[in-house]
Amino acid sequence: MAIGADARIAMANRFEVIMDHGAHNLGSWSKVQGLDVSWDVVEYRAGDAGNDRWYFPGNTKYQTIKLERAACEESKKVRDWLSATSFKHGSHGGSVVLFDASGKKVMEWELRDVMPAKWGIAGFEAMQSKVALETLELMHRGFLDDQIKL
Repeated sequence: MAIGADARIAMANRFEVIMDHGAHNLGSWSKVQGLDVSWDVVEYRAGDAGNDRWYFPGNTKYQTIKLERAACEESKKVRDWLSATSFKHGSHGGSVVLFDASGKKVMEWELRDVMPAKWGIAGFEAMQSKVALETLELMHRGFLDDQIKL
């Protein structure tokens, strides 16, 4: 893979999640999934155009973002954010920020209208020696600037 000499490479293990424009920093996580977008493709065929067809972009679809990490002191920040937003209607912004190896921001996905969909922590079992995992799922209306303004 060819990369320019001054290119900063994003590290998949260096990112944090921030909500409400910095009011709630949910800290670092070990895994994030669901930062993707897809489009419904609309096909149009005119009755008099033979076999010609045209394609147009349809609805934009975003997946639920799923976060995972070991339960830690930063889990309190998630609980505080959940308490502040779980039943309050309104526009909650959020972002996932990706850093390079030296801690400089490489990429940021600003999420519109973020809402918690699910939070959980793995069950505890005294007979096993393993880390308790915390998971958080976020619904959102997207991270692209593709809203249609009428």
